[in-house]
Amino acid sequence: MPKKVAVIHTSTVSLDDLRGLFARIMPEVEMVNIIDESLLREVMANGKVTPSIIKRICSYAVHAEDMGADLILNQCSSVGHAVNIARSLVNIPYIKIDEQMAEDAVSTGENISLIATVASTVDPSAGLIEEAAQNMGKKVNVKRCLVDGALDILMKEKDVKKHNRLVVDAIKKAVPDSDVIVLAQGSMTGLLPELKDLGIPVLSSPESGVRKVRKVLGL
Repeated sequence: MPKKVAVIHTSTVSLDDLRGLFARIMPEVEMVNIIDESLLREVMANGKVTPSIIKRICSYAVHAEDMGADLILNQCSSVGHAVNIARSLVNIPYIKIDEQMAEDAVSTGENISLIATVASTVDPSAGLIEEAAQNMGKKVNVKRCLVDGALDILMKEKDVKKHNRLVVDAIKKAVPDSDVIVLAQGSMTGLLPELKDLGIPVLSSPESGVRKVRKVLGL
C-alpha cells in the first residue's frame, strides 16, 4: 500500500510548490492536504500561537492519523509551538517543514541571517535554528530580518514582482554579515533563481523538508 502524508497548511501560497516537490521527489506517496487559512490570520492578529490554534492543530493531527496518514508535515513555521504539543497526541511522525533547513544552516556557518515576511514566524524560526545548534553542539549568531508587509503584498495585492523586489533587497543587505541566508517562508522559494550569485548559500524549507519526509518514511 502506498505511503500517505497529510500536510497541514495555514495558507494556499505554497500548495502548488509542495505538490510539485512531492511529484518529483516521492511520486509514489499520496499527499493529503488539510488547509485552514484562519490559523495564519489568528497568529498574525495575536502575534503568537493562541490556545484556539493549539486546539485546531492538535485536532488536525489526530484526524490525519485517523485517516491513515503515515506521517504529518507541518507547512507553516508560525504554528510550530502548536506542533510541539500535537506531536504527543499521535503515534506517527509529525515533521516541521523547516527542521531540516535549520540543521543545514547550522552545518553551513556560524552567522545566519533569517529572512522572514511574517512577524509571527521570526521567533519560532530563529528558535528552531538555535535548538538545532544546541543539539549539534555548535554556537551560532542568528540575525533576524523581517521584511514587513511583503506577505500582504503577495497574498492580498497579488503583486509577485513587488514582493520579490522587497525580499531580494533585504537579502542582499544581509549578505556581507552572513555565512548563510535562511528563508523563513516557503513563499520565497521562487526567488532562489535570482539568488544564485550572492556568494553564500541561500536555504529554503520546502525541498529539504520534503526530502526529510522521504527519509523518515524510509523510501
